[in-house]
Amino acid sequence: MNREEALQSIKSKVTNENSVKHMLAAEAIMRALAKRLGENEDEWGLAGLLHDIDMEMTEGDMSKHSRLGADMVREMGVSETIARAILCHNEAHGVPRETKLDKALFCADPLTGLITAAALVRPDKKLGSVEAKSVRKRFKEKSFAAGANREYIATCSGLGLGLDEFLELGLQSMQGIAPSLGL
Repeated sequence: MNREEALQSIKSKVTNENSVKHMLAAEAIMRALAKRLGENEDEWGLAGLLHDIDMEMTEGDMSKHSRLGADMVREMGVSETIARAILCHNEAHGVPRETKLDKALFCADPLTGLITAAALVRPDKKLGSVEAKSVRKRFKEKSFAAGANREYIATCSGLGLGLDEFLELGLQSMQGIAPSLGL
């Protein structure tokens, strides 16, 4: 499956535009992580792009979310490596994160929300005016973007990345696709 086919599948199954933007942001971060770590950018990008393909179908039921998604992407012809990363990005299933891809998707997923929220509180509501130091400051504020699990984001250390480096990488990758995100 290539990116265009994946994007068409998402758009046929996900109606919430913010969910699509979240998946695009996750894709951007995953591609940047792959590049930084010397991994396959296309594979990692697909994992980020497809990771929440089942969210509307499971109606946010975390006991079903990502299990259905992993099955769906397998049927689409995506690699088992990507399907497994999608499955274990949801901690509710208790599937251990073993590969770099598994670990990367797990920490990248909540980072998109933290960075998006950091942009939305700016007067211009644009990613271009967000600095990494302000994302770091917001990271410390537990009530800010409370749904962006800080513990999950901090697991970037399992990839050999410091938190500041990960936040910067995430911000830069999302800034690179800001028009697609409406930010």
